[in-house]
Amino acid sequence: RGKTTIASQIMKKTTMPPVESKPNTDDILHAILPPREWVEDGKHYIQYVTNQPATRLDVIQLQESLDKQLMERQARETGICPVREELYSQCFDELIREVTLNCPERGLLLLRVRDEIKMAIAAYRTLYQNSVAFGMRKQLEAEKGKAGDETRIAEYLAEKADLEERVEELRAKCDAIERRGKQKS
Repeated sequence: RGKTTIASQIMKKTTMPPVESKPNTDDILHAILPPREWVEDGKHYIQYVTNQPATRLDVIQLQESLDKQLMERQARETGICPVREELYSQCFDELIREVTLNCPERGLLLLRVRDEIKMAIAAYRTLYQNSVAFGMRKQLEAEKGKAGDETRIAEYLAEKADLEERVEELRAKCDAIERRGKQKS
């Protein structure tokens, strides 16, 4: 009838785009890591990302450079640290560049991963800031309530002292009345 089985769907050939339509690696590289532009002494400079593949030595030097800069810039090892985030971001961009030279599709996938990580970090940062603000509000409310409680405690202690004094007065009156009653009888 009109049923298609999983086996028949698997057997269908999927057509891949022709190899000629594959984008240029340099175009992808410049889209992922745009050129840096600046003006110095009235001259406009543009620095493009290199398209030279990295050697094993380059990767080792990158790792050593990362470790050195983390130490020099005193990046914190835990928690939110903008310095550490910036250095790792630069390192990850270099790794994306190196992978993109070998396989542009993998480079694009790593770019998506990088962007997702950045969005997650931004969400965590917002959550952290909101939780700190919430904690501060609760602490201020507690301190405000504590001051009110201390005032009420002082009022209650004063009222207790007044009542104890009144009790003593009434006891003395009661004792005086009992003594008069005994004296009359």
